[in-house]
This record gives sequence, C-alpha cells and structure tokens, in this order.
Amino acid sequence: NTIEFTGALHATVVKQVRLKNPSVKTLVYNATLVGRDADDFSLPKGNTVTIAPKRQTSINVEFTSRFLRPAEAVLLLISKSVGGIGGVTLTFSLKSEVKHIEP
Repeated sequence: NTIEFTGALHATVVKQVRLKNPSVKTLVYNATLVGRDADDFSLPKGNTVTIAPKRQTSINVEFTSRFLRPAEAVLLLISKSVGGIGGVTLTFSLKSEVKHIEP
C-alpha cells in the first residue's frame, strides 16, 4: 500500500492509516519509519500501536517537506507477541510530492 503526501513546500501534511484487528486477541505493533527520507516523516502519537480485539484504530503519519524532490520512506509495523499471539508485519510505502511553493 502506498500513502501519498501532497502539499506545499515546508508544509506539514498529516495522513491517517487505519488498522483493523479481526482476531479475538489484542494486537500490539511497534511502528518504525525507515528509508532515505525517514527523518522527514514522523509518528506524533508514538511508536506503539495497540488494537483491541475486533476493533480498529488509526495512526497519524506526519510529513514536512524540506526539498522540492519527492521524498520516500517505509512505515513498518512489526507485531509484538502478546500471550503467544502475534500479527503479521505490515508495510506501507510513503511518498511525497510538492505541488506548489508559497512565498
């Protein structure tokens, strides 16, 4: 899955990633940003994501553009085993595009 961040140069764009837990056990993920431009992306609510059984949650990913060139990174969600239950590792491609420059 690719999440696209589009906005003005030096603007901060926030996107939400919705995660669902179809199981009857709580899932806990450790979120990590990796890649060439990972420093331009952030997780304002922290790196740990807990999803209650049969529920869904959203995490915010923020991007602030520093350059005109497109930025790229990967959001990795790695499951922590809780009571022997672990979820699959999730990956999201993060890409940016600067559409305009404001004086």
